[in-house]
Amino acid sequence: MFKKLKSLLIGRTLQSTEAEHEKFNVLWGLPILSSDAISSVSYACEEILMVLVPVVALGAYKPLLLIAAAIIVLLFILVFSYRQTIDNYPNGGGSYSVATDNLGHVPGLIAASSLSIDYILTVAVSVSSGVAAIVSAFPELLPYKVWIALAIVALLTLGNLRGIRESSVLFGVPTYMFMLTVLAMIFVGLIKVLVRGTVPVEPSVQAAAAASSLGDMSIVLLLKAFSSGCTALTGVEAVSNGIPNFRHPAQKHAKQVLTLLALIVLVIFGGVCTLASVYKIAPQHDVTVMAQIAIQVFGAHSVMFYAVQVTTAIILIMAANTAFADLPLLLSLLGRDGYMARQFTSRGARLSFSNGIILLFLVASVLIVVFHAETHQLIPLYAVGVFLSFTLSQAGMFKRWITRREGNWHHKAVINGIGTAVTAVTCVIIAVSKFTHGAWMVIVCIPLLVLLMLRIKRHYIHVRANLYIEGEGRNAIFREQPAGHIVVPVQSVNKSFIKALNYAMYLNGEKEVYHVSVDPAATEKVRRHYEELGTDIPLVVENAPYRNVNEVLYEHIRRKHGELGKHEMLTVVMPQFIIPKWWNNPLHNQTARLLKGKLMKFRNIALVTIPYIINE
Repeated sequence: MFKKLKSLLIGRTLQSTEAEHEKFNVLWGLPILSSDAISSVSYACEEILMVLVPVVALGAYKPLLLIAAAIIVLLFILVFSYRQTIDNYPNGGGSYSVATDNLGHVPGLIAASSLSIDYILTVAVSVSSGVAAIVSAFPELLPYKVWIALAIVALLTLGNLRGIRESSVLFGVPTYMFMLTVLAMIFVGLIKVLVRGTVPVEPSVQAAAAASSLGDMSIVLLLKAFSSGCTALTGVEAVSNGIPNFRHPAQKHAKQVLTLLALIVLVIFGGVCTLASVYKIAPQHDVTVMAQIAIQVFGAHSVMFYAVQVTTAIILIMAANTAFADLPLLLSLLGRDGYMARQFTSRGARLSFSNGIILLFLVASVLIVVFHAETHQLIPLYAVGVFLSFTLSQAGMFKRWITRREGNWHHKAVINGIGTAVTAVTCVIIAVSKFTHGAWMVIVCIPLLVLLMLRIKRHYIHVRANLYIEGEGRNAIFREQPAGHIVVPVQSVNKSFIKALNYAMYLNGEKEVYHVSVDPAATEKVRRHYEELGTDIPLVVENAPYRNVNEVLYEHIRRKHGELGKHEMLTVVMPQFIIPKWWNNPLHNQTARLLKGKLMKFRNIALVTIPYIINE
């Protein structure tokens, strides 16, 4: 039943040789790995206005365009830098790989921790923003937005578990639809104002009403607005992180997607900010800036208004798919290096890193519930980790050029040097301005996550040291069979016990059947039935005056273990009922399972459980 349901939801199991066919080309790689960055423009403009409008009201719109221009300049610095990262680190991992290779393991883990938090927040923020767009169009859904968000995350998880190729087509088409509708909105909106001379419908009233207390423009205010708008740059690193997801030649395709991403963000982010400035849009609690622009351009309840809202909601939701594509890959690299559980390196039935996908689903869902799917509560947590990973990546590439001096390294070092300085300053600005709004949680979580990774690495180092064979392997093999000791516990002589006893007959060594007595009459019955079997294996009986059968059995085995000589093993052979109907399991003693947990701590004890299937 489970296999049929799994096949229905996820699809047939793919062979490892089909991995290349599951990868992206440029057409589908662009919407999947760029959807985070492209979708960020739908709320980045709103985040800037939320800082400026309450303080300077109508004076917010000129600095809005200046801040947007500064963010676009920073975008192209990052794009030029990440193109170099793609050239030099074809196996992906982005900031983690660059920082580890050039700055050391700890900076690499800081970058990995920042990226991991960034990807988790990408899912929470993107889905919450998408739900906000849905609620803007259909206000009656407001009380159910958390449940809607959780359902969407579940659908994204299911889509990604089906594999890369199917998710790219499923989630790629809506991204292109968003681009077309927003480009149409920008074009029509500018034509209406610049060519036809349309005057916006009393926008200044909204902007003035938003200003609870007017203040002066200051450098601190501008920096705070800039830091809020830098959410438009989240997701830029996703392409360099996900190079292995592209078809051959992967690096060429990744660079093409990165360039297209930059051009699309330039046009859409610049266009949306321009329209917000022209129409004097002010942020409102229950209607997004994108929705207000669509109303001004196309009219409320028009077909195009709903088209913008629907595609905006979908692209915001699809942006989470960038995290589903990249975080499992990052976790697989960390698992390969021993900083995360090895399970993250395994591919699932559809050749995706399914364990990483499921982990992302669980953590993002918790965040959505805790923050009630409120985008503005999640945004302050978002950008700190992003720009910290940007800074470490730029610094790593800068050090690479000045250390190795390969090829035309001078201009590359200049680009990465500028990128390091700009992203570092931006990171500090964001951390300071957003600290009390929630950024402190990310600043605390990053070192904790680094410590966790170091502890995992130390554990794997200890495991490797314990498993390492010193000298030649042949010296570790016994040339003469060492003595063995076998104990077969019995509480009643029945078919399951006889099956366990017959198995013990195959083993070489001193054998005994061991019985714990709590009732003389029952013990006498066991003696009589055992003698009828006609075996020469001795029956050892020990009384348990306190009726603690398991404890007495455990102590007996522990004493026998203490009597073992060098290289000797003690084998405990126990029958275990296998009950087809799981709800009947509590009706039976779980002696074998309980004893196994205790005996596993002894080096020279082997517990063999002999299954006996009960037919019902």
